[in-house]
Amino acid sequence: MPDLIKNVLEDMDKQLDRIIKSINPLDDDLIWKKMKDSMNSIGNLCLHLAGNEYQNLISAIGNKPFIRERTREFNSEGGISKGELISVLMRTRSESVSILSVLSDEDLKREVTIRYDHEDWNRMLRVSASEDETYEAREISQLLVQVATHYGYHAGQIVLLSKTLKDANEHITGQYH
Repeated sequence: MPDLIKNVLEDMDKQLDRIIKSINPLDDDLIWKKMKDSMNSIGNLCLHLAGNEYQNLISAIGNKPFIRERTREFNSEGGISKGELISVLMRTRSESVSILSVLSDEDLKREVTIRYDHEDWNRMLRVSASEDETYEAREISQLLVQVATHYGYHAGQIVLLSKTLKDANEHITGQYH
């Protein structure tokens, strides 16, 4: 396995561990609490991370079917327990590892197509694109960095929201901040 893939997976696994440690002390109601209407809940962010990882690593790189409802990730208001969210994140990671672990250095240079739902694409980019314009192409190495950075960004939000929702003197992620 190329070093880039090892490093990306190692970092994403650390972020996943931080997410799990951050949400474990919370009850299911707090997982879905929005601090403001304009903000996402921890549950929304977990669904979004799983959806993004699936779309980019499993679907685009692994050639699995594209089955993402990005808008639903942000519109969900509950009904999925903390345990179920953790399972979705871990299952997604497991599938990503299976796909990435067989890639070579040559594969990292290969370009893949990232598909989007038409409605999600237009809402996300605030455009009116046609159905045949709702995709992007990326070199796998670039996509890996992008997905890992995105994962870390939202993991940090989850840690902060968790600390805000349930104040504790301990460092819930095991790190001193």
